[in-house]
This record gives sequence, C-alpha cells and structure tokens, in this order.
Amino acid sequence: MEVQQFYYDNKIVKKFLYATIFWGIIGMAVGLLLAFMFVFPNLTDGISWLSFGRLRPLHTNAVIFAFVGNAIFAGVYYSTQRLLKARMFNDTLSAINFWGWQAIIVAAAISLPLGYTSSKEYAELEWPIDIAITLVWVVFGWNLIGTMLRRRQRHLYVAIWFYLATFVTVAVLHIFNSLELPVSGMKSYSVYAGVQDALVQWWYGHNAVAFFLTTPFLGLMYYFVPKAANRPVYSYRLSIIHFWSLIFIYIWAGPHHLLYTALPEWAQNLGVAFSVMLLMPSWGGMINGLLTLRGAWDKVRTDPVLKFMVVALTGYGMATFEGPLLSLKNVNAIGHYTDWIIAHVHVGALAWNGFLAFGMIYWLIPRLFKTKLYSLKLANAHFWIGTLGIIFYALPLYVAGFTQASMWKQFNPDGTLKYGNFLETVTEIMPMYWMRAIGGTLYITGMLILLYNVVATIRKSSVSVEDELAEAPALQRVSKHRVAGEGWHTVLERKPIKLTILATIAILIGGIVQIVPTIMIKSNIPTLSSVKPYSPLELEGRDIYIREGCVGCHSQMIRPFRSEVERYGEYSKAGEYVYDHPFLWGSKRTGPDLHRVGGKYSDNWHLNHMYDPQSTSSGSIMPSYKWLIRDELDKSQTEAKLEAMVTLGVPYTAEDIANAQQQMTDQGTQIEKNLYADPDFAATYEADKKAGGAEFVEMRNREIVAVIAYLQRLGTDIKVKDIDPETTKN
Repeated sequence: MEVQQFYYDNKIVKKFLYATIFWGIIGMAVGLLLAFMFVFPNLTDGISWLSFGRLRPLHTNAVIFAFVGNAIFAGVYYSTQRLLKARMFNDTLSAINFWGWQAIIVAAAISLPLGYTSSKEYAELEWPIDIAITLVWVVFGWNLIGTMLRRRQRHLYVAIWFYLATFVTVAVLHIFNSLELPVSGMKSYSVYAGVQDALVQWWYGHNAVAFFLTTPFLGLMYYFVPKAANRPVYSYRLSIIHFWSLIFIYIWAGPHHLLYTALPEWAQNLGVAFSVMLLMPSWGGMINGLLTLRGAWDKVRTDPVLKFMVVALTGYGMATFEGPLLSLKNVNAIGHYTDWIIAHVHVGALAWNGFLAFGMIYWLIPRLFKTKLYSLKLANAHFWIGTLGIIFYALPLYVAGFTQASMWKQFNPDGTLKYGNFLETVTEIMPMYWMRAIGGTLYITGMLILLYNVVATIRKSSVSVEDELAEAPALQRVSKHRVAGEGWHTVLERKPIKLTILATIAILIGGIVQIVPTIMIKSNIPTLSSVKPYSPLELEGRDIYIREGCVGCHSQMIRPFRSEVERYGEYSKAGEYVYDHPFLWGSKRTGPDLHRVGGKYSDNWHLNHMYDPQSTSSGSIMPSYKWLIRDELDKSQTEAKLEAMVTLGVPYTAEDIANAQQQMTDQGTQIEKNLYADPDFAATYEADKKAGGAEFVEMRNREIVAVIAYLQRLGTDIKVKDIDPETTKN
C-alpha cells in the first residue's frame, strides 16, 4: 500500500488562535463596560460612539463572530487536517479565510459604534459587510469540502459531520435573513416587514445560536474531549442520533422567541413543539461527551484542560435544558423581556463557548510550540476565577429576571398595578446589576491570566510554529455500494457530497414549512385600513432610533396579558407593522415598551428626556443623547429612502416623494412651536440662536425633532384607552 508524506498547516491554526485571544479580550472588555453602564449610566456621557445602544451590538458581534468565530476556525483547521489525513485544500483559501474574517471584524468594530446598523439581532452589520461575510464563508466551505475530497481517511468522523452542517446552515441563514434593499453605501432596509421580518430574523437568530455557537462547538467537543482524555468517544450510535435529530429539530425552534406576539398562533405552536423535542438530542450530545470521560476522572481533577471541558459540557446541558423550558408558553410569559434571558444566554456563551475555547487553547498551544504549558497553577487559577465569574454573572440575573416578572404582573386589590411606575422595578434590581459587573470582572480577569500563560509558554519554547510532517496511506478506491456487514451510515460517511446534500435537506424542511406560508400567504398577516406609512420626518426619526440602538432596551410589542395592557395600552396587532422595515419588537425591556408611547408625553418631555433622562425620570439608568439635540438632521437621502420603501411595497405616491422636504419642514416647524411652550426651552433656544450666529441650526432641522416625530406617532394608528403617563416612565 502506497504511503504518502505531506505537511499539516499549523501556521493557519496559530493565526486563528492568536485572533481568538485578542478579540476575546476586546469583546469581553466592551461587555464589561456595558455591565458598568447599568450602574453608571452616564459613564460615557455625550460621546455618541460610546453610547450603550451602539456598543451593545459591538459586544455581541465581537464575542460571537470574533472570539467564538476565530476559535471555530482554529479548531476546525487543526482537527480537519488530522481527521482527514490531508493538508487543507488550498493555502491561499486558508489565508483569505483568515484575513477576510479579520477585516470583517474590523469593519464591524468601526461601523457599529458609528451607528451603521440594520438593528436585526446578531445580524446588525450593513449590506456591504454582509456580502463580505458571504464571500469569506464560501471560501471557508470551499476549503473544507475540498479537503474532504482529497482526504486519505475513508470515513468521515462525527466532528466533520457537524462542521459540514455548520457551513451549509449558516450560509442559508445568513443569506435569507440579510436580504435587504440598499439605499446608500451603508444604509439599507430589510426586504421583509413586520411579522414576516420577525419570523425570518428569529429563524436566523435562534439558529445562529444553534449552528454557529453550538454545532461547530459540538464538532470540536467530539475531537478535543477524546484527545484530551485519551479515550474514544463513548457511543458511535449515539453520535449518529445526536447529529441527525439535532440538525433537523433545531431549525424549527425559532418561533419560541416570539410567543404571545403578533406572529400567527400556528407558527408559535410549531416552535414550542420542536423546542421541547430539542431537549433529547441536546442532552444526548452532552451525555456522549461526559461519558467519554469515564475512567478518566482522576485526570479531570488534575488537568485544567479537562476541567474547562467538563464545565463547558455542563454549561451546554444547562443551557439546552433551559431553552426548551423557556419555550413553554407559561414559562415564556414570565421570562421573556426580563434579565432571565440575559442570564440564559450568558450561561451558554461563558460556560459552553468560552470554557471549551479556553480548554482547546490550553491543549493546542503547547503542541503547536512543542513545549509544556508555562504554568498549570495559572491555568487552574483561570478555571476557578472564570467559574466564579460565571456564577456571579448568571445567578444575580436570574434573581433580577424573576423580580422583574413578578413586579410587572402584580395588582392591587382595586385592580390597579401595584408597581405602576416602571422605574420601581429598575431600582429593585440595581444590586443584581452590581453583582453582574463583578462577575464580568472576574471572567475577564481569567482571560487575562490565559493571555499571560500563553505568552509565557510561547516565550519559553525554543521553536516557532512550523508545518508538521505526517504520512498516511493513499485513499484506495472503494465500492460505491454497501458491502456485507456495513451499516447504512458507514456508507454515508465515505460520501461527503451525499452527506452534505442530506444535511441540507434536513435543515431546509423546517424553514420552508414555517417561513414560506407566512411570507407568501397574505391572509396570514391581516392589514388594518387605519395604518398609514410613516411621514418623511417620522421615517428619518425611526432611522435615528435604529442608529442609536434603542431597540436593545425598549420593545415595541405589547402582549395580550392583563398586566401589559394595563401598563402600556391595547395589545399589538400584526397589521400595525406592515410598513416596518425592519421590525423593532425588541427582546429585552431595560426600559418600558414604547408601542403606544405616541401622545402620552409632550414634545418638551421627550426633548428633556433625551437630553437628561434623570431630569424627567429620577433614578433612570438610560444614558443621555445630547448629540440628538445638537446635531443637524441629514435630509439628503430622504427621497431615496422613500423610493426604496415604494420598491418594498409601502404605498408612498410620487407626490409624497416630491414634497418630502416641505413635509419635513412643516412637521418640524410644528414640533418646534410645541417646544416653545416650555419657557426654559424658549430661553435656552433663543440664547443658542444668538450665540450660534450663521452657524445656528434651526431646531426644526435637528435630529431630536425627527425622533420626537417618530415617538409621537407610535401606536396612534389605532384607538387605545388612555393610560396614566406615570405608569410608563423609564
């Protein structure tokens, strides 16, 4: 039998590992800053690009796509070569994958703080960056599948199955969720509106967690846990069941993020049913991983790599138990929009993704540099500090979530809300926010320990990372047909193209069943004749609302609960969102819901609230937005925005577009007149006018006026009962 020599590409693995550590520290540092902004809301007062609303998507993108993404590539590039007994298909593709991905991360780090965002959770990046993501992802898949086709190992190991499913599904999710109509170089509108946009977004959002944060890490688990424990995977049969059931069921579960919303009931119920079923394959994978360590528990006690991996698997088990639990309607009614969801997400991110990545780094670095880890004591210290960080982060947020849910829903004997002022809830949970910040500090401290340990390990090594010589027999041609004693899946494992096609079919079924009827059958989304398109000024104000990330703290979806209707107004109807590109339902209430805020406050209240939130709502943790009062509204793209909306089906007329500038001036002038009703505003405004001279910008032409126009429009298209304004302060 011919034995061939070849070289594993270790340099590309080293690059991705370095990027993982670098971006991990950056992403976690931004997250820690955000945690402290809950207790010091004016920490970055007046600096637009450091405001909470702009930094929040930067944090999530940095952790998910920069830290976790680079860890995925590092682990996949290392394990794939050894599992397939082949160098990666093409070194140039590997380099494009690495540098292209880093360029995308840098583009995100620049554009998000500048306010360029689509507002869609985990998919905030604007359309040119979306295209770049698609191209780089195709390069990754090309390199992965090309390596499979030139492999020297007949059968594909389970880790490879998960890598394939990740490539295919993320490609499908990203492309369909990112369909948008460009208006300019960094501005676009989602092609979907309202309910359809919400369904597509959470089909993507839930499955971005599934197929970017879960399936590739399961592949890494199936490779690195047996390697670190020096034991085979517990059950081959369980791995087959785990893989196929997981990828088929996961794709259906997205609607459980939209329970009790305006999404059609049948879609919600499908999401619930498949979410509950998801528990079984998820725990099957966790059990397979933990039982791989049978007979190796003595090693677990002393080996920090295995400690990280055990806690990672435990965190995976906890998160995948909690997900189906939260999909139950009675539980979702309690947890949704509260900090319980934030705790749930971070158990998965910090324990499952973070700790598995740390274990992988501690295992790989000594092998790449052909030396021992600088300090096992420091690695163990990292483990315990990081574990305490997870506990101090998550537990207080569970308490905060239960507190919020309880206080929001309590009534007095006379039928009024017991805690009618939203701020009472915020004040009650401030100690939990302090503890969350302490937990985040501990966790990033562990990451800094890892950085020191890795740098010290590299410095003590006498070699640099070089390509690694390997040899393996050339792959012999085998029968395409099943032979005696060969299982059906064993046959499939030597046919990567067929495996990829079947995996693609498995993940497409759920998406087709849920999304096609909602988009194609108009009767699923009833319209309301009273709902009209936004005026040009309101549309500009909505875009500023999106730019500032207001949807990160405020929902625009009132669920049909007595407590919410009493607090906010009539529950939300699907037909109210037909012109919303994109939808802004939100997923967290740090502040109150705003769907019925129109007309509840004066224009002056909104201006003062944006300039100094604590002046109108004592104890508010909302940061100020002083630049909105100062900056001139850019009206240069208004007509292009209206034309884009017409393309998307919004019924603006040619006359509406032609008269857009005059309409904005008229509506802005009326708001300016309303602001004069406040003597303090009038005095300040006149003083500014004198001081500004030729540079002075009329108030009707400032950004705050557009924001006020938008907020005053919200919820006014249908009649609702009057609500005491005191009940919706934030």
